[in-house]
Amino acid sequence: QVQLVESGGGLVQPGGSLRLSCAASGILFSDIIMGWYRQAPGKQRELVASIAAGGATKYVDSVKGRFTISRDNANDTVTLQMNNLKPRDTAVYYCNSPFPHGSTTRTLFVSWGQGTQVTVSS
Repeated sequence: QVQLVESGGGLVQPGGSLRLSCAASGILFSDIIMGWYRQAPGKQRELVASIAAGGATKYVDSVKGRFTISRDNANDTVTLQMNNLKPRDTAVYYCNSPFPHGSTTRTLFVSWGQGTQVTVSS
């Protein structure tokens, strides 16, 4: 059974940093792309970063230069290092596996984890 557990969120001031972790189980973790999503109040869930099985990374423009995604296949975890946080980064952050499907992107895991709350405020 697939299980995704996110952790590491919290309350930080603008300009601060957080490191989020996603622990996966029940999957062949090393073989799949993994990504971090976020959902802010009143907004749609957004893919902000991804890392392929081979290590290639992608980021949404709004976080480039500030966020870094990485993975540890030995421990079945994916990490999001977030620096220079801004109030607009406030959201619940989730992990999942994005994959292309035609002209769009879908998620491999139907069931989402609990997510971890990130709040950036002074």
